[in-house]
Amino acid sequence: MRVVLAEDHFLLRDGLIRLLGAHGHEVLAAVETGPDLLDALLTHRPDVAIVDVRLPPGFSDDGLRAATAARREVPGLPVLLLSQYVEPLYAQELLTSGRGAVGYVLKNRVSDGRAFMSTIRQVAEGGTVMDPEVVTQLFVSKDRDERVNSLTAREREVLEHVAQGRSNAGIAETLVISEKAVAKHISNIFPKLGLHSSDSDNRRVLAVLAYLER
Repeated sequence: MRVVLAEDHFLLRDGLIRLLGAHGHEVLAAVETGPDLLDALLTHRPDVAIVDVRLPPGFSDDGLRAATAARREVPGLPVLLLSQYVEPLYAQELLTSGRGAVGYVLKNRVSDGRAFMSTIRQVAEGGTVMDPEVVTQLFVSKDRDERVNSLTAREREVLEHVAQGRSNAGIAETLVISEKAVAKHISNIFPKLGLHSSDSDNRRVLAVLAYLER
């Protein structure tokens, strides 16, 4: 994969460059600031961007804003956010800036290089991957609309795992139910969220967006 990396801490940035290189990926640019990130994304149009939320010069949401600005110019540009904190507003803003190809991972929960590479690949291939802790806090910290409130407890549980990027098989294994049961729950979730069959939209992604939107 062709990667643009945005991280202002030297040791972490250098470690990520080495890790990506060890797995055969090419780091096109490794930048430290929001403005440099936006320029690198629009110049290189990578397969995926790995972005720290808080970058210079503002050290607030500079990384996020550069990523969302790039996605306005390059719709669907894959972006994986890295953060030390669960910041629901940032996740919602990025998710609603396009359809899929986004992720949110907490730095202190990245403990397995292969799993992290798998997450990067999922995002690069258009998936939506959210750290379970991010999903949990998004779920409890926001007032969901009537559509989401219409879901049963099990359906909400299944949708939470969909938001984490799990397949039907993975959800079935985690919840100790059959894949047929998972498929049935998902087929019930879609109409409750007002999502109908479409040749152009990924309904799993749309369901996650409905789940996370205010």
